[in-house]
Amino acid sequence: MAARNFAQQLALAWPPEGWRDLTVLVAISGGADSVALLRGLAEIRLAGPGRLVGAHFNHRLRGAESDADEQFVVELCRGLGLSCEVGRADAGRLSATGADGLEAAAREARYAFLQAAAERLGARYVVTAHTADDQAETILHRIVRGTGLAGLAGMPRYRPLGPAVTLLRPLLGLRRSDVTAYLAELGQPYREDATNADAIYTRNRIRLELLPQLARQYNPQVVESLLRLGRLAGESQSVIAAQVNALLPKCVRHESPNRISIDCRAVASQPRAIVRELVVVAWRGQGWGEQSMGFDHWERLADLVQYTSPATLTLPGAVQATRRGDELNLELCQR
Repeated sequence: MAARNFAQQLALAWPPEGWRDLTVLVAISGGADSVALLRGLAEIRLAGPGRLVGAHFNHRLRGAESDADEQFVVELCRGLGLSCEVGRADAGRLSATGADGLEAAAREARYAFLQAAAERLGARYVVTAHTADDQAETILHRIVRGTGLAGLAGMPRYRPLGPAVTLLRPLLGLRRSDVTAYLAELGQPYREDATNADAIYTRNRIRLELLPQLARQYNPQVVESLLRLGRLAGESQSVIAAQVNALLPKCVRHESPNRISIDCRAVASQPRAIVRELVVVAWRGQGWGEQSMGFDHWERLADLVQYTSPATLTLPGAVQATRRGDELNLELCQR
């Protein structure tokens, strides 16, 4: 794609007519992807009562470099006539976790800041700069760790970030090379985060080592193959989700914030994929954490639904599952 078409492709992916009257918060790290997203949105936006606002979260993990990133983003927004929201992390708290744990903690802090800023400003959308390359890396990362069909679908284009805020990723159809070509054409500088080259992080090793090796030795089109796999998985997952959503009101009772009951008769004859997804959705509806729930845990829950023998199972997060007769009870135990 020619660099001059970047803004046109962005406008096709997210037509500005749909958000001209809304406040949009753009997450900007200072790196190439987010800088291109901001420049592109500023280029295609239409006159209207809505606002485009930048948002930068300083993780404070790289000392003066992190502060320089923050200053760069603030000045970039000012040069475009945009205001900029800035949040800062508790660096000591973040650094207390391990390598991949640090990434997770930083991500959690960043999204909490974005949600709070969006709600305070009345922003309808928070927009992030994840590209097709990020999507391919995410899918491969999940394959390596072990994932189900939903995980293979990769990052969704939209997802709720709060009751009135939606997270949107309009660059998922564009490659990283499109981004850098656009910035080169504009003569727009951006910041380089040295930690992106640190092999201590699993995600970095996938991007810097595994994907290039797969492309070099096995399939030059490996990124396209992963993206196609993600699209197919997403289509299949949407069919499963529709069936699960139809079953939920018939068989799941949310009795309290700490307890749900599942009528096993209503779902016992359903395909395994439907049963497994139903227990995932029921669990998620309670707001119980999923971080420690692996595939084997969901499988064992599905076993309790489909097999009639009385049994009790203790799950991560202090949730106890008990099958009695035709009912499966899940209860968050007090700790």
